[in-house]
Amino acid sequence: MTTADCPVIAAVDGSSHSREALDWAAREAVRRGLALVIVHARTPTRPAVRETQLRGAEELLTRSVRRVGEIAPDLHPTTLAPLDFPAAALTALSRDASLVVVGSRGLGGFRSLMLGSNSLATASMAECPVVVIHSGPSEEDEVEAGDAYPDIVAGVAADESSEAVLDFAFATAASRPGARLRIVHGWTMFSSMLSGGPVFDRDAAAGAAARTLAELTAGRQERYPQVEVVREPVGGSAARTLVTASATAALTVVGRRRGGESLGLGLSPVAQTTLTHALGPVAVVPC
Repeated sequence: MTTADCPVIAAVDGSSHSREALDWAAREAVRRGLALVIVHARTPTRPAVRETQLRGAEELLTRSVRRVGEIAPDLHPTTLAPLDFPAAALTALSRDASLVVVGSRGLGGFRSLMLGSNSLATASMAECPVVVIHSGPSEEDEVEAGDAYPDIVAGVAADESSEAVLDFAFATAASRPGARLRIVHGWTMFSSMLSGGPVFDRDAAAGAAARTLAELTAGRQERYPQVEVVREPVGGSAARTLVTASATAALTVVGRRRGGESLGLGLSPVAQTTLTHALGPVAVVPC
């Protein structure tokens, strides 16, 4: 099985956020022509209560399958109830998944937190892209509004770490007829200097950033001619632009560098700010 054939995983825990994640995952599985696996991780606890815990998990998964049947009747999801901590279970399952979808917060989370610890840990450690569903315009809202939110927004750096982000973003936009892909790149005079570009001329640095974006996307536009691309070089951090764009985007895509997970260095400041403050779904792609 290739990565492209691997299932979409939806994590559920009974919270309203996980129901939104399940709905999004079901529609995305249909859109991509992939299977759906619904997962409820049973946190290790005392053996005396495991039978009750398992019954509760089975009931939740049964309700989740029924909900998917209402959204996507032709989709026939399978279920898993691993005995493990949620982030650990989802990270392990991500090795054989195309996509993991989680809610921004689960049951028992502090309402003041914009992003739960399990969602953040999964997005920081998974082997495949992770989509975190923040409450925002629902897909029903989008349909009723005539697809008012068709944009896919991707934040990219001017180096090879953007390859996976762009691949994911272009494929996602291509799977949504009429979707526009906005590619955002934040630049500064310091980053221009580090890349060997203009040091003192701001206009020249802006021009160099625009050319970099054009070079990054050229080959992919040939592969996905149906995708309208808008390139947005942004002076300064891209985080503000990405967070603002997320309010009306179908999906905002950011990258995560592999290799720094054990030190808590997987998410860049831009990615963490976007993931924490976004107003709509965010995909975190390992690079």
